[in-house]
Amino acid sequence: MDNDSLSQRDLRVLWHPCTQMQDHETLPLIPIRRGHGVWLEDFNGKRYLDAISSWWVNLFGHANPRINAAVENQLRNLEHVILAGFTHEPVVRLSEQLTQLAPAGLTRCFYADSGSAAIEVALKMSFHYWRNRGEKKRARFIHLSNSYHGETLGALSVGDVALYKETYRPLLLDVIAVKSPDCYYREAGESWAEYSTRAIAEMETALARHAGEICAVVVEPLVQCAGSMRMYDPVYLKLLRQACDKHRVHLIADEIAVGFGRTGSMFACEQAGIAPDFLCLGKGLTGGYLPLSVCLTTDKVYQAFYAEYAAHKAFLHSHSYTGNPLACAAALATLDIFRDDDVINRNKNLAARMAQASAPISEHPHVAEVRQTGMILAIEMVKDRKTREPFPWQERRGLAVYRHALERGALLRPLGDVIYFMPPYVITPEEIDLLAEMAWEGINHVTRK
Repeated sequence: MDNDSLSQRDLRVLWHPCTQMQDHETLPLIPIRRGHGVWLEDFNGKRYLDAISSWWVNLFGHANPRINAAVENQLRNLEHVILAGFTHEPVVRLSEQLTQLAPAGLTRCFYADSGSAAIEVALKMSFHYWRNRGEKKRARFIHLSNSYHGETLGALSVGDVALYKETYRPLLLDVIAVKSPDCYYREAGESWAEYSTRAIAEMETALARHAGEICAVVVEPLVQCAGSMRMYDPVYLKLLRQACDKHRVHLIADEIAVGFGRTGSMFACEQAGIAPDFLCLGKGLTGGYLPLSVCLTTDKVYQAFYAEYAAHKAFLHSHSYTGNPLACAAALATLDIFRDDDVINRNKNLAARMAQASAPISEHPHVAEVRQTGMILAIEMVKDRKTREPFPWQERRGLAVYRHALERGALLRPLGDVIYFMPPYVITPEEIDLLAEMAWEGINHVTRK
């Protein structure tokens, strides 16, 4: 087996995600034979540093021996069982641990199999809650501009990245978009906290105008990941929680990408000292091993559905693989690593090294900003640094950096012209330095044209 033969077989039968397949006429696929730690290896023996955690899911490296062992052990006993009317020890233990780790008051776990599905659960549950309470005029949601919450129709409705949403707009829910607190747009000399505090005014206006028809506000805490890794200050979340409480509106926190240590705390909401009404988790939940997501909510929400069957208040939502035992075993092993290895504190040193290694890039004539929240660092390439004029999107400068990095041995898949680091937590300081070097080289290479 070699790269070329597997690629040819692939292109005869596969349709890849988030891809214009015609690109692969000139951009070869990279068949991966195995992974270890932060490294992926193809069939020709070339290695690639996984700088984006394989789409933000891998926390503790590929082929992690502790997670491997947990999944192998579970496989000997139970691979799957229906979770309607049945239960099993891994899902109970995982739920106990998640409710202990999550912000106070989140006491109930409802499982799904992807991040988008967890968002669908939260949207439906919030809408259904208000119907069960007799407030049937509440049928709309508020979301932030530039947000992303997934690709299923409900999740796509409350997102705002046109690249993914525009084609399907006729199919989507009627939602209300409010300007994001994205600190890329702060004034000169204005702090993140000052800009984020100022940005809450538009949300407060929207809530005051529409409160009686709103089910919930949906946000990605601190980092709008698919929205070019744009970031904001925790003060916005604190003020948003207060505004939602004032107008009796749910708050849905989409921590699918930013949970489990990515932003510097176990959950991003912790940095604002708030608890949402719904907390959606996925991606890193299983350490990048198996599909599993969860929507945590409160006993107050749970009790609104608790009634005689004839009352028709039950939440009749399901997924075939809900609470899969193998996935739960991987998640439990992942949480054990957090507990045993003091991961959050160790990540502070890695995040500091990322900042140090990338600091020179901020002076590049075609870089508008290098921004960072915890273990997420983003580099915004632009045509004109002073005016922040972007490169024409048709030039695909970010893709050119990606191709350069592949040649050098790194997976640096961009978001448009934003290059970012979101590596597994087992990355070494020296490997962080290597990524920064590759990014600098790539940006130099593609901006000389």
